[in-house]
Amino acid sequence: MFDSFAHLLLIVEHGTFTEAARHAHLSQPALTASIRRLEEAFGAQLLHRGRRGASLTAAGEALLPRARAALAAVAEGRRAVDEVLELRVGEVRLGAGATACTYLLPAEIARFRKTHPGVRFTLRETTTDEAREGVLQGDLDLVVTSIGGSGPAPSTHLLTDEPWRMDELILVAAPDLELEGARYLTFRPGSTTRDLFTALFPEADIVMELHSIAAVKGHVRAGLGIALVSRDAVRDDLRRRKMVRVSDARTPVRRELRLVHRGLERLSPATAALREQLLERGPGSRPSRRRKG
Repeated sequence: MFDSFAHLLLIVEHGTFTEAARHAHLSQPALTASIRRLEEAFGAQLLHRGRRGASLTAAGEALLPRARAALAAVAEGRRAVDEVLELRVGEVRLGAGATACTYLLPAEIARFRKTHPGVRFTLRETTTDEAREGVLQGDLDLVVTSIGGSGPAPSTHLLTDEPWRMDELILVAAPDLELEGARYLTFRPGSTTRDLFTALFPEADIVMELHSIAAVKGHVRAGLGIALVSRDAVRDDLRRRKMVRVSDARTPVRRELRLVHRGLERLSPATAALREQLLERGPGSRPSRRRKG
């Protein structure tokens, strides 16, 4: 029907079927058939045909501005779709744990924004369970979650999760902390790091449960205890001797970071492009296998 709208406008503009057909790169019978289909669809004659050309009937006069508006809306829609497909606009709703949010994703997002400055990012710090629930509920498009040790990845048939990279957890403390009898700092219950810590150090005397990696690091630097954290989160602290690694046979602990979403076919163009960048250019090493949840 939209083609027929365009043909109607050409006839009005050029005054004859012959001229309109030439500008539409159609035969005159094909153009006539297009207008006939439009008249049948609306149940009314839209044009008077005469020796001097074609003119609008009353029904045609009523339809003309609506036909122009419809074609303009289609053109606007095509421009909007093109902008999304070409990543001139779009949105990515991203979720991740504290370590990924603070140390792994900022550089990746900045790199993506340099190429696609019109894409808007929403980043939410979450636990693994919160992240997966956010994807299931449609609140998040892509999340980074983690699993520890050699256990199976938590999964659901409604989600797809893909290996991204490995993360290594180590024990750290302030350089002058007396390790004998030292207490431990850790994250709040529900975080993957806390679950790993509880499993590995059931005897630990926990004196602080903190929400963020920044809070954990701040209290460790102040000499208030030992913490199990990602090596990525403390590289600079270790290099500058604000922290030291604490030796323990149970560490380092390797955990797998994964990208979780609702399936490739349901990713927006912007989210799909970010996923591809993370898998191809993400930091560190990533396993070669992939699992569909």
